[in-house]
Amino acid sequence: MKTDFLIIGGGAIGMTSAIALLEAGYKITLVERAATGGEASWAGGGILSPLCSWDYTDAVTRLTQRSMGMFSDAAALLYESTGIDPEYQQSGMLLLPPFQDDRAATWCAEHKVILRHAALDEYLPGMSGSGLFMPEIAQVRNPRLLQALRRRVEMLGGAILEQHEVQNFEIRGDRITGLQTSKGSLSADAYVLAAGAWSRSLLGEHAMGMDVRPIRGQILLFKFDAPPFPNILLQEKLYFIPRRDGHVLVGSTLENVGFDKSTTAEARTDLLQRVQALFPDWPAPVRQWAGLRPGSPDNIPTISRHPHLANLYANCGHFRYGVTMSFACAELLLGEIEGRPQPFDVREYRWRE
Repeated sequence: MKTDFLIIGGGAIGMTSAIALLEAGYKITLVERAATGGEASWAGGGILSPLCSWDYTDAVTRLTQRSMGMFSDAAALLYESTGIDPEYQQSGMLLLPPFQDDRAATWCAEHKVILRHAALDEYLPGMSGSGLFMPEIAQVRNPRLLQALRRRVEMLGGAILEQHEVQNFEIRGDRITGLQTSKGSLSADAYVLAAGAWSRSLLGEHAMGMDVRPIRGQILLFKFDAPPFPNILLQEKLYFIPRRDGHVLVGSTLENVGFDKSTTAEARTDLLQRVQALFPDWPAPVRQWAGLRPGSPDNIPTISRHPHLANLYANCGHFRYGVTMSFACAELLLGEIEGRPQPFDVREYRWRE
């Protein structure tokens, strides 16, 4: 069967890109080096917001705000069509001190985001002081979202090839003519690079100015009979994400260690000390894991056609917010491919030469 697009990478970005293209009528094959949804998209916490939007550039928050606005309907459609519940919920996020009160208030007012002061003991009995509460912030359960996205790709007729590690791009002139993978050659009319932390290394010299590198993040998982609180908590860069079944994710680290996905005793100790400073009676964590984020300068992804290879597009380099940005980035990718008007200025997402 003829394939219009080969998508390289089976995380949230690759699969939402596939869905957008399939819904537009294209034939899609998605290739994944291991199993779909097994890398950074799975490892992340699923907060559908930058930790503090006022800490980021407009190029980041334009994408996150648009995608956050799309998530409720997208998650509902995924649940209805696949029968898999991504566990989308608008749980709200409570910021614990210290925080930048005036800066947060100014940004939220300018972007019409609800923010209010909150007495902490109303949310966390026994804790004194005041915090900031953002009731509209939502979360999703990453593994279930990824299962639903995969099922949706299949339902729309997309082909998924797992355990196909891309080894080389076959290039003739200004076009890619095929991919050499660990299980043979593949070809399509055009190609989308959505390989997360591996995107730059796959392209080698053809990556040009794309600066995407692996940044390790480690998370601890706790288990309670019921959620100890209903809201996401954030204290500076430490977050707590309560799930419906009593699990709580706590993270995370930022480590520039290359393609090393191992967990460390140092990260466990550091995270535990910070948890115990707030909740000294918590039990020991039940699990620890790590993922490799696709780090990029200022968290700004690349969503554009290659400067010199006419049939290669990128949707990569989303750093901490691939799941959060995913639906908006798929929209921008489709607009780039079809030459459609975009919802906002996209020049900052151009491929750097």
